[in-house]
Amino acid sequence: MSLLELRDVDAFYGESHILRDVTLSVEEGEVCSLLGRNGAGKTTTLRAVSGARPPAVRDGRVRFKGEDITAMDPEDISARGLSLVPEERRVFPNLTVAENLHLAEVSENRSNTVGRSLGSVQVEHVGMTTEEVYDEFERLRERKSQKAGTLSGGEQQMLAIARALKQNTDLLLLDEPYEGLAPQIIADVEDAIRRISESGTTILLVEQNAIAAMDIADRCYVIDQGSIVFEGTAGALREDDETRDRYLGV
Repeated sequence: MSLLELRDVDAFYGESHILRDVTLSVEEGEVCSLLGRNGAGKTTTLRAVSGARPPAVRDGRVRFKGEDITAMDPEDISARGLSLVPEERRVFPNLTVAENLHLAEVSENRSNTVGRSLGSVQVEHVGMTTEEVYDEFERLRERKSQKAGTLSGGEQQMLAIARALKQNTDLLLLDEPYEGLAPQIIADVEDAIRRISESGTTILLVEQNAIAAMDIADRCYVIDQGSIVFEGTAGALREDDETRDRYLGV
């Protein structure tokens, strides 16, 4: 059983049909990348998985740990161990790094309360402690008293990921984590993602930067106009010149 499964998912914004029969899976312990051009349906896929509305899933099923989560609220899905880091990062700019991390801890406590109230939810582990987060992101330790709004783009991305890891996270969804970052900063964020994966967290990475994503992914999907057009290993995608040229422009 895959950790995450989408089967024949159709999703709409109003009457606009965005996802068309999307089928994909993410296996426990892997880094899986969903690649495509701007507007291809990548973020819509993550929103469908995380329970965000819109879009509306009108057909097909989303399963997490074997459980149908298609119609669940985002809070209920989060309580089951799925965390989304959105493209906008959404750090609190007027709060320090430490205060941002503390708010994530408060959110995790609320999530566990929701989980217990649902009865069927088994919280398998708690999120990272602040000290564990600082061990993963030494740069955040150095800037823990600094306001988040004054951090670089890469540091804000690290903070957004760190907040997600302070929650009960079995599957981490990353939406365009390299967007707007300089190449050296991309390398720093990539190293952090690799360490998180090696610690046992499964990752679904959505990216336009196909070269960077292929460097870190075990498997890749390519989406175009709301449909999956490629599924295979990162190595297979590197060798598929036609797919990369036609759908990714690389």
